[in-house]
Amino acid sequence: MATSDAPLEIGRLALTVNDIGAVSAFYQRVLGLQLLSGDGETALLGAGERPLIELRADPAARRRGPREAGLFHTAFLLPHRRDLGVWLQMASETRVPVAGASDHGVSEAIYLSDPEGNGIEIYTDRPRDSWRREGDGVAMVTDPLDFDSLLRAAEAPWRGAPEGTVIGHVHLQVGAIPEAEAFYAGRLGLTLTARYQGGSFFASGGYHHHLAANIWNSRGAGPRSYPSTGLAELELRADPATCAAITARTGATHFADPWGTEITLTEKEA
Repeated sequence: MATSDAPLEIGRLALTVNDIGAVSAFYQRVLGLQLLSGDGETALLGAGERPLIELRADPAARRRGPREAGLFHTAFLLPHRRDLGVWLQMASETRVPVAGASDHGVSEAIYLSDPEGNGIEIYTDRPRDSWRREGDGVAMVTDPLDFDSLLRAAEAPWRGAPEGTVIGHVHLQVGAIPEAEAFYAGRLGLTLTARYQGGSFFASGGYHHHLAANIWNSRGAGPRSYPSTGLAELELRADPATCAAITARTGATHFADPWGTEITLTEKEA
């Protein structure tokens, strides 16, 4: 399943950073993203011709604290399992610092952070017909990742993020789960696909999750205080019917969640 099969998907994500040169270089070197455009104040990075991350320079911005609302991680979805194996091989050879790795049943994932502490997941999905369904939801687990099996899947050297790489999902830190569910499931109309202790997962079109919200580090966090580094804006792309439904509920195509995370809704091509 491609995330583009769903009525709603993640478009691009914008980050405010103190050191745009260092952060841009990291996403190019470690994730293999291409610099699509840049002027020193902004940098647009993507895979193929698809923009994925926009960096916005603000050297004076306050560095976001780990217990504040905002970004938990941006999850880059690679097209094939062999792509993740090739990335893992490169990361091992070049000693990329990895924070964790998990087999979630529906996907295989590796976690790390960029130079300013923005969380990153790089992952690949298992075939959709292998996902275990629970009503409208999807059963996900957190098991050890089989590194050896992934490395055996690698067929060629890493040559950067392959065509078809997308942001598969974005995981957010929030102050409270009931308010997150009311906003993301209630106002945006996403399906609540799974709940864990302190976390909820939301999706469109039968995907395991396009968005997630947790309070693991941020329980009780209030509205975000700007200017600060971290997540500046999240773009959601939806088909015309879904755009119309969300706009009717929110009254706009640009709005914020209860913690001040900016969201822009755009219509995707048929």
